[in-house]
Amino acid sequence: MIRMHFKNGLWAVPMAMILSVFGVWAQEVSPEVGTYTFEAGPAPEWTALMERTSGWFGADGIFSIPLDGKEDQGAADKETLFIFSDTYIGEVVHNVPRPGNVMVNNSTAWLKGLEPSGSAIDFEYNTDGKGRPISYFVPDNKNARADEYFWLGDGFVNHEKNDALYIFAYHVHKTGPNVFDFEQTNVALLKIDEPNRRGMARSAQIATDLGFVHPTGGRVYFGSGIFVNTKEANAPDPDGFVYIYGIMERRKSLVAARVLPKDIEDMDRWSFWNGGQWVEGKENVAEITNAVSNELSVTPTEDGNYLLTFTVLGLSDKVGIRVGTSPVGPFGKIHEVYTCPEYKEKGLFTYNAKAHYHLSKPGELLISYNTITMDFWEDIQKDASIYHPRFIKVKY
Repeated sequence: MIRMHFKNGLWAVPMAMILSVFGVWAQEVSPEVGTYTFEAGPAPEWTALMERTSGWFGADGIFSIPLDGKEDQGAADKETLFIFSDTYIGEVVHNVPRPGNVMVNNSTAWLKGLEPSGSAIDFEYNTDGKGRPISYFVPDNKNARADEYFWLGDGFVNHEKNDALYIFAYHVHKTGPNVFDFEQTNVALLKIDEPNRRGMARSAQIATDLGFVHPTGGRVYFGSGIFVNTKEANAPDPDGFVYIYGIMERRKSLVAARVLPKDIEDMDRWSFWNGGQWVEGKENVAEITNAVSNELSVTPTEDGNYLLTFTVLGLSDKVGIRVGTSPVGPFGKIHEVYTCPEYKEKGLFTYNAKAHYHLSKPGELLISYNTITMDFWEDIQKDASIYHPRFIKVKY
């Protein structure tokens, strides 16, 4: 579910109070870059794509990966892989899941083209030999512990590795009975040699040290977002690197690493942004900006800047965008571009906003966010609509 680490009871605090308590984080900013205005509104046609009544009917976490490995816009024949984390599968009648529904920890959807057409998308999940739903990916590497599962981070198709798909995956284990009682520790890198519908069930797991406790910033983990800044990916100003973003939990801070695509599996080849330069050693990583969410995106603009998209403070009803001058900033003030209505209308918590660049039009971002409730395990059995991605469009 939400990768947050709040103490029991905080979730009952009104959203305005949460924003007030943590508002000081949002004030620590770099000077604004240029003059940007934003106009946001719902994208109901995309949200409707995620409203289903048979098979896959709800999921948390959503990343979109262009299967040609190119983050260009307007390619009508492009195929997109959506990856989801915790997923519900079953039958829904009058918005209520029928008995026998099950949850797996990851699933997929495959979209042909750029339009949100129900006939162009297929939702799929892995099954065992008896046809029962199971997860595609389960921790099975040297860092794995008993009873852990994977929460998926971002991914990309690597042209330097025979077009293999790489996905970051967090080791997660439960710490109690409640929906937010869990902890994530290590980070694995999944490699899928054949990123197609049959090939998704066959993967290799590369153990990493990208989940660790920073000396001053708290727990850090990488994979929250990826920006492939290469010529092969059609990046507008390529430097040849893949940028991998992470979160430093203490202040919900953005951190970054980068590596050449050919060296993605060699952690010794990675470098980390220390606030002024790229250096060796993950422990030297430093905060770029803060008040961001566990899942996010960094996307280029037509004028050479970069938009950092996130949920303000990690859990709130505000979708925020900061404007930066490079993939690692500096980033300016938070533009609160959209207030998610689900909190006031249905009491849903909203989080993990991110942009889907290759599905967006020039001068516009297609942005998703997730929703959940405090009493999720009970509520999902009464109302399937509380648990699927929502979409908005933001023109800038």
